Amino acid sequence: MLEKINKLISEISGFSVANQKDLESFRLKFLSKKGCISELFEDFRNVNPEEKKELGQKLNHLKQEATEKYNLLKKSLSQTQNISKINDITRPAYPWQLGSRHPISIMRNDIINIFERIGFTVSEGPEIEDDDHVFTKLNFAPEHPARDMQDTFYISRLSEEESNPGDILLRTHTSSVQVRVMHTQKPPIRTISPGRVFRNEAISARAHCIFHQVEGLYIDENVSFADLRQTLLFFAREMFGKQTEIRLRPSYFPFTEPSAEMDVSCSICSGKGCNVCKYTGWLEVLGCGMVNPAVLEACNIDSKKYTGFAFGMGIERPAMLKYHVNDLRLYFENDIRFLEQFKTTL
Repeated sequence: MLEKINKLISEISGFSVANQKDLESFRLKFLSKKGCISELFEDFRNVNPEEKKELGQKLNHLKQEATEKYNLLKKSLSQTQNISKINDITRPAYPWQLGSRHPISIMRNDIINIFERIGFTVSEGPEIEDDDHVFTKLNFAPEHPARDMQDTFYISRLSEEESNPGDILLRTHTSSVQVRVMHTQKPPIRTISPGRVFRNEAISARAHCIFHQVEGLYIDENVSFADLRQTLLFFAREMFGKQTEIRLRPSYFPFTEPSAEMDVSCSICSGKGCNVCKYTGWLEVLGCGMVNPAVLEACNIDSKKYTGFAFGMGIERPAMLKYHVNDLRLYFENDIRFLEQFKTTL
């Protein structure tokens, strides 16, 4: 019996398992009621009294070795299974949760694509600008309300009482990019300037201190107001549908003369009148006009030889109309529940 016990101890110490089935086989062979250790305890009853002390110690040691080995194998197998679940390189990859483009980015790309098809290039410039590019060269009067601190975010001012070309501020429109383009390029110029702009306004459902614009500029010989109208009509029908009509209302901007506001026929009610268009059948979309000769001269362009037109529009409001968003603040809150609604393949 002693030889059999030593043989089982040697077998237990060298036992290894690869899976749950092997572990169960170990338990049935050594630790079950019908296992070999239980059989040895049955045979122990017939051992001579002189040998019982030594054999009893050996049997208890054998059972202890088997129990410890079983617990060790069980723990090792559990850890191996956990690692294999994590690091199984043959397993298919997790499905990646694809994000979505921001609605402002979608609308911005749509506008750019429309104007690129008729020869406009994209130009960009700094968001931190000086007064010279934002106001002075665009024919803003020194006392113009837009220069006031309650309307513009100034970073540094040379004087609190009056504006100076060297004042540093956050740009209030992307027209400053157009000024830079006119300084660095010779006509013909045909460019659009998308970007983020800043104005000192109270944040509400219909207004925000940060918003996005796309402004366009075309300068060449013999450019007329008719060219402006046809360009904007093309844009409106590409953006809002082939049945869209436009109207131009007289307006005023320091950098254009004559100036106009462009309305489009309401796409929701087809011009019949609804609460979105305030029952007028029209929605205001952008401002436009012929470039003021004073702006051309300030940018070293001969106003007697060249003429041009300019236009500018916000991106948020057309996006609100297109996606039926009733609160401007949703664009800036990064709420996943809102952004996930704009899944796109673009």
